[in-house]
Amino acid sequence: MSVIAILGRPNVGKSSLFNRLIQRSAALVDDQPGVTRDRHYGRLTIDDREGWLVDTGGFELAAETLASPINEQIRLALLESDLVILVVDGLLGRHPRDGELAELVRKADRPALLAVNKIDSPEKENLALEFHSLGFSSLYPVSAAHGLGVATLKEALYPFLEPSIAEPDENSPPRIAVVGRPNAGKSSLINHLCGQNRLVVDATPGTTRDAVDVTINMMGRPYILVDTAGVRRRGRVSEKLEKLSVLRALKSVEKCDLALLVVDASEGLADQDAHIAGRAFERGRPVVFLVNKWDLIKEKKEAREAFTRDMELKMAFLEKAPWLTVSALKGQGLNRLWPLVDRIMEQYSSRASTAEVNKVVQAAVEAHTPPYVGQGRLKFYYATQASTRPPSFVIFANRPDAVHYSYKRYLINKLKAAFKLDLIPARVFFRARHEDWAEKPKKKSEPPKTGPRKTGASKTGGKKAGSVKSQPKK
Repeated sequence: MSVIAILGRPNVGKSSLFNRLIQRSAALVDDQPGVTRDRHYGRLTIDDREGWLVDTGGFELAAETLASPINEQIRLALLESDLVILVVDGLLGRHPRDGELAELVRKADRPALLAVNKIDSPEKENLALEFHSLGFSSLYPVSAAHGLGVATLKEALYPFLEPSIAEPDENSPPRIAVVGRPNAGKSSLINHLCGQNRLVVDATPGTTRDAVDVTINMMGRPYILVDTAGVRRRGRVSEKLEKLSVLRALKSVEKCDLALLVVDASEGLADQDAHIAGRAFERGRPVVFLVNKWDLIKEKKEAREAFTRDMELKMAFLEKAPWLTVSALKGQGLNRLWPLVDRIMEQYSSRASTAEVNKVVQAAVEAHTPPYVGQGRLKFYYATQASTRPPSFVIFANRPDAVHYSYKRYLINKLKAAFKLDLIPARVFFRARHEDWAEKPKKKSEPPKTGPRKTGASKTGGKKAGSVKSQPKK
């Protein structure tokens, strides 16, 4: 598909325009300059045509730590683009850096449109006139925040897009979220797998802020890698922007097919790694641990033994999740990753017939009879697999609410062993049969009989007040 790149200075509204054009909040937006740092891709669809829209960081020449890597990402986006949208700030007026960017676009010999942003009313359209001096033949006053003028801009983008091709969901590539604590090496890992500096990498923790999708091809198969911001403990997260970044990272875990949890080998497993892995496990997502920077400690036998102990203690709930020792910077050990990912995705998408599921459950019940509940025993009528990704089974029982957790765990282990699901989580749900759902009408209890109470002598023989003296027997 064609590629349309959005360029501009910091804080001119590039990410807001990006979100407006793709019609979803895919890029982080904040008043603080420099929020976007990597190239962020989104699918742009206009009527029956589509293409890739690329959001980039703010172009700066100041001597800042990340200025040069961000500018490099802008240049790479410019080189791969078929069209450039140069965004300027209509309220602040023309800036010298706008002219430098315009000259950069002309040298790249790319067709370009000029979007004068923050024109949020027709009365302000005259503010766009001074930008004609940049030399662009096509100028579009827009308001990314309110949508004014965006429809006209879309009409100009339409000829640069390609006809849409419907793609079946079942053929969509696996979506793999790369998660972990800050500075664990997530972006370095994706850059090595891409074979280029696709993402900004810096020793400063928190370099990655947004969740960035990267499509790669390995061994003839496509995969979507999602680079996420580092997730710190909640008590250490104070800035609003970092909170949004962490929220995006955790949502990426919920929407992925597989979570690659990158761990710094020099620091070992932390409680925060267990929290991230637990989040994925609760959503039924398989987890693979990548112990990064292993080349720094690979000579130490104690390190492997310590990591093995930590996996057994802190990650016992993951049912022996696989882990690989790698070096993202040097590429060591990464050749073992993709065969493992393919095996996991094969299990993740597997489906068993109802007859096979019933046979496994029946054998499990015969081997270990379910316990009594009240005056009767639990009964399992039949079972079936309801869905995949992850494999989910439904077992119909007479008392679904009374199945103990330990027996549920027993049935899950039997199903996983029977269908060779050793690398992924599986889920089992208990349901009542249709005839068990209807509650039997309760018998109406008879109201207590009411009437005048009999009065008489007390058991002690004394007379009650107002009682009549009884006649002696003859």
